[in-house]
Amino acid sequence: MQDRLVRFKLFGQEFTFYSNAAEEEVDAAIALLREELESDDTFNRGSVPSNKMLVLSCLRMAARYVQLHREFEAYRHSQEAALVRLADKVVGGLD
Repeated sequence: MQDRLVRFKLFGQEFTFYSNAAEEEVDAAIALLREELESDDTFNRGSVPSNKMLVLSCLRMAARYVQLHREFEAYRHSQEAALVRLADKVVGGLD
């Protein structure tokens, strides 16, 4: 897929970048960022610079990603262990 220019607005500012990701993926990422910013009741938008709010929102999303990745790895390891136990039972039953 070829790079294409992506434009969107946040806080009255226009942001542009090039991406070769599918349009649906880019739209979903921008929607996720908008949702994260709209759900932030911690800061008064008038008192915090928009660039700081964007960085903090991205950090919160990154923290959630790290947590989900950690949870997925734990799940994957537990599934692997369960498969090993099942395979051992099957092999034990064949003897």
